[in-house]
Amino acid sequence: MDKLKSVEYGLEKIFEGAQDFLPLLGTDYVEFYVGNAKQSAHYYKTAFGFQSWAYKGLETGSKDEVSYVLAQDKIRLVLTTPLNSQSPINEHLKKHGDGIKVIALWVEDARKAFEETTRRGALPFMEPRVEKDAFGEVIRSGIHTYGETVHIFVERKNYNGAFLPGYVSWKSDYNPEPLGLKFIDHMVGNVDWGQMNTWVKWYEVVMGFENFLSFDDTQIHTEYSALMSKVMSNGNGRIKFPINEPAKGNKRSQIEEYLDFYEGAGCQHIAVATDDIITTVAGLKARGVEFLPPPPQAYYDDIPRRLGKHIQVMKEDIKKLQDLSILVDADEEGYLLQIFTKPVEDRPTLFFEIIQRMGAKGFGAGNFKALFESIEREQALRGTL
Repeated sequence: MDKLKSVEYGLEKIFEGAQDFLPLLGTDYVEFYVGNAKQSAHYYKTAFGFQSWAYKGLETGSKDEVSYVLAQDKIRLVLTTPLNSQSPINEHLKKHGDGIKVIALWVEDARKAFEETTRRGALPFMEPRVEKDAFGEVIRSGIHTYGETVHIFVERKNYNGAFLPGYVSWKSDYNPEPLGLKFIDHMVGNVDWGQMNTWVKWYEVVMGFENFLSFDDTQIHTEYSALMSKVMSNGNGRIKFPINEPAKGNKRSQIEEYLDFYEGAGCQHIAVATDDIITTVAGLKARGVEFLPPPPQAYYDDIPRRLGKHIQVMKEDIKKLQDLSILVDADEEGYLLQIFTKPVEDRPTLFFEIIQRMGAKGFGAGNFKALFESIEREQALRGTL
């Protein structure tokens, strides 16, 4: 069964009142498939300030895979590695390299979430199943989305263990201080040529999301490359998934580069929120996290004009923002500050965005040109522009 059949079958009539059928409480966890989970966990602890949280492996009875769970405030990352050559995880790693497999969503009723989404055309990934241990029970179910990415629905109201049944608390003497990362603001998916609207429709029909912001290649472009993007949000606004696709340009865009090296559609970046981006970014840089190169001086000289009325309430010193290469943008509701890491893996695929919202609800549209030009400078160094 094709995972896009919901679109092909024209289930628009089911979408009436759809905002009510899939209440999402938040992002539960994000699971990466990686080549060496132990070493990856050390990196995310050291560089990003995540803390040891839970563990599953040979010592807990897991014979095929090992997983380390890291936490920082409301963010939970799961790093999973196969323990033998027969594991299907190896095929994912061979094709994509390290990357995001699961975007898990916290729900009140995992059975109902599965029933409603598959009825609307989602391809099942995991039938609802009850997982139990001495701390209670968790119900999980799952569906496929773009590429080989999946959404897992997690119902944990009857569970008080460390993470999930099968995991134990992970105690470690090494837990560097957190760096102020609070929660996942949004996660961005890159899809192939001509597929953005297909997946926008899928999220509308299958999951009841709304397209509340759109950007085309007249807004997101430079001299060399362009892309198109539509931002999808669930009813309460807690989950936001921008969907990107490439657009025609003189050279190869960052989306094309991602699709080439990831070998298909997938999650391009995770945006994590902070309340103090200057302190957070300074700490990340001190621990070795690399960020995109800064925009030119003229960008920072122009900030007062671009922020308009919001410059009167802006608390941050522009010189400090410039020293850290932090970008600034504004909309009617307020302003935001953001910065993007370089890819955190050897393939130029996954990266992180650090974002601080000061009332703004947008995604930094005023920074697109500066951001793209920074990415293109990196692409030129890689020979992939």
